Amino acid sequence: MKITRILAYRVELPLHEGSYKWSGGKSVSVFDSTIVRVETDAGLVGHGEVCPLGPFYLPAYAEGVRAGLRELGPHLIGWDPRELAKLNHRMDAALKGHPYVKSGIDIACWDILGQASGLPVCVLMGGRFGESVRLYRAISQEDPEIMAKKVAGYRAAGYTRFQLKVGGDPDTDIARIRAVRAMLQPTDRLVADANTGWTQHEAMRVIRAVRDVDVYIEQPCLTYEECLSVRRHTDHPFVLDENVDNLDMLLRAKADLAMDVVNLKISKLGGLTKTKQARDLCVSMGIAMTLEDSWGGDVTTTAIAHLAHSTPEEFRFTSTDFNSYVTVSTADGAPQRVNGFMSASNAPGLGIQPRMDVLGMPAVEIS
Repeated sequence: MKITRILAYRVELPLHEGSYKWSGGKSVSVFDSTIVRVETDAGLVGHGEVCPLGPFYLPAYAEGVRAGLRELGPHLIGWDPRELAKLNHRMDAALKGHPYVKSGIDIACWDILGQASGLPVCVLMGGRFGESVRLYRAISQEDPEIMAKKVAGYRAAGYTRFQLKVGGDPDTDIARIRAVRAMLQPTDRLVADANTGWTQHEAMRVIRAVRDVDVYIEQPCLTYEECLSVRRHTDHPFVLDENVDNLDMLLRAKADLAMDVVNLKISKLGGLTKTKQARDLCVSMGIAMTLEDSWGGDVTTTAIAHLAHSTPEEFRFTSTDFNSYVTVSTADGAPQRVNGFMSASNAPGLGIQPRMDVLGMPAVEIS
């Protein structure tokens, strides 16, 4: 089997809530997503998705996905999409860095491998653990009372995990954490995610002020060293995200006891193949994980579901269903939220069928 053509479609994903806000005044109202389609001479077709959280979050931007595919794609024509390690080696040789560019191709090739073998991607990635995947809800940064009200609404919809966007004014963030925690049950989990937004002294103020609150602290500062210092001054459970973008950083953070949970984003690491490597390493080291991506719609949510389902439940801190945040559906068969949980398809591959009427004409075509 050989890759004969690679296409990429640009899709706009507006948000149900109108906008999504996080640290530093950053916000997005419409996400610019790229759906990648890989075609083969055997008639099998696979799909992936890459959707950066704007150009000001990670070193990634939407048009960069498509520009990168124009550069990378010609090097993959004629290669077997089922040989995933070989394909990733080829991509890394043809394009240094830019892991997010490679992510959509890698996901699409997992989709093809599953269809070729007659197995769901989660089975190929290690097996299907459990019947469903627990979800968190990200709460966009607003006034404390508004955020608490939204949490109450999402809790009524079945969510029991919440990622609170903080990283703004420390006094307001303290009020946000306290207001939201007061709405929750003792068994619920609350994560205060600063997305690198606090300086070190601000992070210290916040964690001291909420010392009595049951809350996880996620990525308080920009640098790893700053986060490590904050970690060593708190007994709150600690999550690292933006700083852990490769296996070297994962091993360093483990050696430094820098985290209790790590956030693994598929496109940040370069696709399902490399995220699986990091996931398996975390399992062997006893580290719990949030398994997700930067953003996306139906295809990204499906990839997350398969990754999470193939992870032992005791190491699955949470995941998310990005397709429930947006107003546009790009594929049939994608997981849907049911009382705060989702499930990956049992069909071969990812188990989805892209809605070509939504995708429209390709923005990139390589053959």
